[in-house]
Amino acid sequence: MLLILGLAGRFEAYYLAAALSAVQVVHVRLLEGNFTAFPVQVRVAYAAMLLLALWAPMNWLFWVPAIGTPAQVLFGYCALARCLSLQPWNRREPLSWPLLWRTFASPPVKGNIMQGPPAMAQATSATSGK
Repeated sequence: MLLILGLAGRFEAYYLAAALSAVQVVHVRLLEGNFTAFPVQVRVAYAAMLLLALWAPMNWLFWVPAIGTPAQVLFGYCALARCLSLQPWNRREPLSWPLLWRTFASPPVKGNIMQGPPAMAQATSATSGK
């Protein structure tokens, strides 16, 4: 709601959204125990995006979470988490076109993207019935 209010002309709502996001970073960090936990990484990246968007030349960036947040809430699809899952410290296989396709085209999973999508070998054996 704060992002929508900001897009509607209430710029102060963006500051509140960024503050709320910072509170979520601290809260999830306390729950997870460290900053390297994937749910914390997602919150840090989201907060960083909001902070960057506060800079006047980057205000257009508010449209990204304004579209992405409803997609996450309504459908469980989080493009930000999928992008973060491709970072070298979060993946276990080399970056490739098949990995990119599986990452962005796979349906939402329960939990977080780091628990799916399946690795190529697992996906192949699952579809062949082995």
